[in-house]
Amino acid sequence: MDSKIKKWIMVMLAVLVISAAAAGFMPEWKKTSAIGKGKDYVAEIRIDGTIYGGPRNGTLLGASEGVSSEQVMYEMEQARKDNRVKGVLLRINSPGGSTGATQEIAEEMDKIKNAGKPIVVSMGDMCASAGYWLASKGDYVFANPATLTGSIGVYMDYTNVEELMGKLGVKNEKIKSGAHKDILSMYRPMTGDEQKMLQTMVDYIYSQFVKTVADGRRMEESRVRSVADGRILTGQQAMELGLVDAMGNYYDALNYAGGVAGIEGDNVPVKRYSVGTSWKNILAGEMDSAVRSLAKNISDNIWGTFSQTPAPSVR
Repeated sequence: MDSKIKKWIMVMLAVLVISAAAAGFMPEWKKTSAIGKGKDYVAEIRIDGTIYGGPRNGTLLGASEGVSSEQVMYEMEQARKDNRVKGVLLRINSPGGSTGATQEIAEEMDKIKNAGKPIVVSMGDMCASAGYWLASKGDYVFANPATLTGSIGVYMDYTNVEELMGKLGVKNEKIKSGAHKDILSMYRPMTGDEQKMLQTMVDYIYSQFVKTVADGRRMEESRVRSVADGRILTGQQAMELGLVDAMGNYYDALNYAGGVAGIEGDNVPVKRYSVGTSWKNILAGEMDSAVRSLAKNISDNIWGTFSQTPAPSVR
């Protein structure tokens, strides 16, 4: 194929992608302009997927494998400091995740509540384990009747392949500084003392989980423990047990958040703070290094189409 034709194809593809993205996110621009006239609004923060500790992350299409605590903390901090935010809608669709990362997010939730801004939780398909840990800290919690929630508990798993390795004639050797340095090694059985050590850790974290739920839901710890055996509950069952306040979808939770935040009207303005490399953020001007690289490549191809000499590029 002729080089000029290839360049024109690149130009047309770039125009089509940008046009499609602009059309797709036009409602978001309208919403942004609507809340840009001095109106108060509700901040929407989403927790989608497994919760893990780490830096803010994302892909070009806005997808990622789970949600990082640093991303959620960033959004919560922005909502807390934003004077026009009068309440927060926390949308959770998560099977759980890291305890440490969850506690980091929980601390930011406390700061928002201490700032006098209510947090309304909306559960999606699933809000279990660490997801429910966070949901229980909300001022009011919505779930769908078939939402999978609960799973209040803690576990630590490990695998032992010593017997398999023996059949393969492979033996693992190691030099270690202490008796427990290779605890949870898959190449040897765990000792009784090590099992007790880890069980103590699990029990301690479990107690923290139970206390968080008891405090957030204003329940006796003994009552929480009666259902905190790891069981999965439907949203309806959770409401009957006092773990959820009401049945309702995203819009029910949003309207409720607007009401408790003192925002009148059915169309509650929403503010989002997510950052990353999604097309939404490209068009919003919040481009990170990956997006800038994409923009540079498109620019180079367009410039090369109209120039005798291709634009220089640095790889």
